[in-house]
Order: sequence, then structure tokens, then C-alpha cells
Amino acid sequence: MAMNAFLLIGSFLLILFLLAKPLGNIIACLIEGDLPRYILKTESLLWRLAGAKQTGREMAEMNYLQYAFAILLFNLLGFVLLFTILIFQGSLPLNPQKLAGMNWDLAFNTAISFITNTNWQAYSGENTLSYFSQMVGLTVQNFLSAATGIAVVFALIRAFSRHNSKTLGNAWVDIARITLYLLLPLSVIFALFFVGQGVIQNFSAYILSNNLDSTSQLLPMGPVASQEAIKLLGTNGGGFFGANSSHPFENPSALSNFVQMLAIFLIPTSLCFAFGRTVGNNKQGHALLWVMAIIFVIAAIVVIQAEYVGNPFLLDITNSSINMEGKESRFGILGSALFAVVTTAASCGAVNAMLDSFTAFGGMLPMWLMQIGEVVFGGVGSGLYGMLLFVLLAVFLAGLMIGRTPEYLGKKIEVREMKMVAIAILVTPTLVLIGTTIALMTDAGRAGIFNPGTHGFSEVLYAFSSAANNNGSAFAGLSANTPFYNVLLAIAMFLGRFGVIFPVLAIAGSMAMKKPQAISAATLPTHGPLFIGLLILTILLIGALTFVPALALGPIAEHLQTWLVA
Repeated sequence: MAMNAFLLIGSFLLILFLLAKPLGNIIACLIEGDLPRYILKTESLLWRLAGAKQTGREMAEMNYLQYAFAILLFNLLGFVLLFTILIFQGSLPLNPQKLAGMNWDLAFNTAISFITNTNWQAYSGENTLSYFSQMVGLTVQNFLSAATGIAVVFALIRAFSRHNSKTLGNAWVDIARITLYLLLPLSVIFALFFVGQGVIQNFSAYILSNNLDSTSQLLPMGPVASQEAIKLLGTNGGGFFGANSSHPFENPSALSNFVQMLAIFLIPTSLCFAFGRTVGNNKQGHALLWVMAIIFVIAAIVVIQAEYVGNPFLLDITNSSINMEGKESRFGILGSALFAVVTTAASCGAVNAMLDSFTAFGGMLPMWLMQIGEVVFGGVGSGLYGMLLFVLLAVFLAGLMIGRTPEYLGKKIEVREMKMVAIAILVTPTLVLIGTTIALMTDAGRAGIFNPGTHGFSEVLYAFSSAANNNGSAFAGLSANTPFYNVLLAIAMFLGRFGVIFPVLAIAGSMAMKKPQAISAATLPTHGPLFIGLLILTILLIGALTFVPALALGPIAEHLQTWLVA
């Protein structure tokens, strides 16, 4: 088991880095606007036709307030469009199953979910959504929410690379370029690969299949591959089917399972390489990747080991301690456990196994990866800007210890930046803990808990950890499709997304205006082993102090109960 696990994790990271390096160079060109002249001329013409303000051939750049307003307006318009589609889908085309529109609370939750890159699904897609809703509603927002996260980190990267600048780029240009030149081409490539593996892509009505035992079943159809590609590349996670990536029409083989994991991490990893190139020091990007890779490998080993050890109560029943409950036999322990770590380290939320059936520790690690802000590779854009918040915090702590004004990439980190860092880091823990408390204190919240005791508590804690950190995965034992949970989780998703984006853009606006400081002997190197260790400790410290008490009431207590009683 140990050798197979290390080979799988090692080959996964090796292939990931080999693919991400050249893609990072392409992303760096998008950040810097270093595009072929014919593309720039075409863009200029299109923006002129749209009536946008230009300075020469370039779109006018925005300061951080204008950039933040554009991001918020863009996503609010997406919410209105998606909410309308979901409510009135019964009157819209491409609905061969004649499915009715959603209830207002479920439509509200789903629309907020998809504009925030969360893709929390309190419904089964094949029984609830028409092809039109899946394509024009969900798939479009998969592209745009992913582009939003990448655009925000573009602005932050420019802030570190610029000096004495009041602008961060243009949000509309960034979103358009990210969608057209990055997300769309990659999605086409991955969608064609998935079709070749057996993922379906059609507009047929559902097929009634006669089985060998004289029974019949209704096989769902639809344009799955096109949504599957961006679901993974954009770290969205919302599946076409309720079973998500455990469904053979979404994830038909061991090879497709491996490629799906690569797709989830591809852009977040590439952004780290792009960051190093843009700021003029590749070692800075490599240091972030070292931090992410170390935490990821440790988490993967813990989850794999926990699932192989299994549940002692199953020994007499199965004659094996291996916990195959809720897992696809096609992928086994390794493929299922690694997928769970990948999808929660990133803000993806796609699943190929039932997380509710994992052991206490096997389910706790994915939950904890979300709770620390999903900065271990993380979501597209959100993972890197979340990690850079911890970088600024680590630099600040190091400055306090040596009695020197903290600096990062030659720029001083002052009081204003640290206030914004504190706000951004504390937003999601506040939402998780308050949301869990409200759910457990109210009758409506407790009514959705099917499993009593520690596991029921874990299900609620996981739900709010997933929502506030824009992941979207869930423990299945919580009945969340109620007005109470639909509204409360939607609020957590919205605030968890934009409550972090606004402070990040404020930091970007402040950093862009700073003058570079000369490097001296007292300057803390932020790319060596010492800083990598400090950054890891900072992430672990914040996660431990914030969530260990809550985890002790849930998965830790469940683990102790299981093994002590056994």
C-alpha cells in the first residue's frame, strides 16, 4: 500500500508540474498584456464597438475600488441571469424531460453557489435541471466565476510587480482574456479527452434501458463532457449528475479519474509559476509550490492511511479493515482518498466517493484543508491570493521577531495592509463557526441532521466549512434542501467569496503604490527553506487555533469513540 501510494502521489505531482510550467508562462503573458499584435488590434476594435473608454489601443485601467466594483457588478448580473433561468426553466427550450422550475429558495442557493465558484448542489442534477439550465446557466457561470477568481489574483500580482502605480489593470479586459484565451481552449481539449474516455455529450432524451434481469432503468443523457471540463479546470465542482465524479457517465475510467485530478490542480499550480515570472523572481513562485506540495502530501498520506486502517466495527462483517464503504471499486482506496484531498485542497468540491462514509480522520483532513482557506493549491485564483495573505502574515510575524519593518518583494508591509490581511483571514472562520452555531441552536437547523451525536455535528460543521470557503462538497447525512439551509448557506457562500476579495483588492491597491526598498543584509529571504518552514507553521497555527476546538467536538471525538469502544 505504502509503495503504491507514494508512486501515485509522486507521479501525480511530477506530471502536474511538467504541465503547469509552460502554462504558467502563458498566464504570465496574459497578466502583462504581452499578446500578439493582431489580438490586441482585434480587442481594441471590439472594445470600441462596445463603447468602452480607451487610452490609445488599450482599455483604461482601474484603481482597486473601480476593479472591485466591476467584479461585484459582473457577478451580481450573473446571479440575476442564473436565478431567472432556474425559476423559469420549465418554459425554456432544451428540456426534453419537461422539468419544472426550482423553488425560490433552492434557485437562490444555486445561483449564489455558482457565481461564487462554490457549486454547492442541494439537488440531483439529472432530476432537477434541464439541458438549457445546465448549459446556459451553470456551465456559463462555471467559466465566469473561475475567471473572476483569476482576475483578482492578476490584480494582486500586478500590485507586487508595479511601483508608484494607482491602477491594477482593467477587470473587463482581464475577465475576457482569461475566459477566451485560457479557460475556453483548455476546456475544449479536456472535453474532447473525456469524450474519448466515454463521458457522454448529447441532447438526447433519457433512454429506457432493459436490463438482463428483466428489469428496466432510465439512463440520463445530456451535454456532460462540456460541463465536466470546466467543472474541473475552474475548480467549480458542480456535477451534471447528482453522483458527480463517481458517475460512470462523468468519470468512466481510472485514467479519466487521474486526469480529472490533474485538471483540478493545473491552473492553480500554473498561477504560482506565473507569479514568480511576473514579479521577476521565479524562486518566489517555487517557494509557494513547496509549501503547497508539503502540506498536500502529508494530508494525502493521512487520509489514505485512515481509509486503509478503516473502521474496527467492520472487521467482523467484512473480514477486512479496509474501508470501501461509499467508494467506487473502479478507483479503490487510493483513487478515492487522493481525489478527496485534491478536491478539498482546491476549492473544487467534485467528489468520486461518499465523503460521509470516510473514517473520522479520513473525513477530518478534507474538512481541515477547507478550513485553512483552501490555500494548498486552492481554487483558480483564490488559492494563490489566499496563500499570499498568509505570506504577508508570516513576513509580518518574522519582522516582529527581528525588530525590523516587514517587507515582501521589496515593499514594506504596514498597518493598513495587516488590517486587511486580518479581515480577509478571519472572514471565513467567522462564517463557519457562527453558521454552525445557528444551525445547532435552531429547530430548523437540527431538523436536517439525520445522524445523531458527533457525526451529525461533523456534517453541519463540514457544510458551513464548504460553503464559506466556496468548496461545495458535503457530508451526505445532512438534509440541506430546506429554506433554512438554502438561505443560510447562500449567505455564507456570498460573504465567504466577496468578503475576502474586497480586502485582497484593497491590499493590491496599497501595494501597487509603494516604492521598492533596497535589499540589505537584514532583509528576510522569502524563498528559502527557513521561510518555507515559517509559512507552513503560520498556516498550521492559524488553522489549529481557529478550528481545533470545533474539530474536537466532531471528527476527533468520533475517532476516539470508535476506537475506544472497539
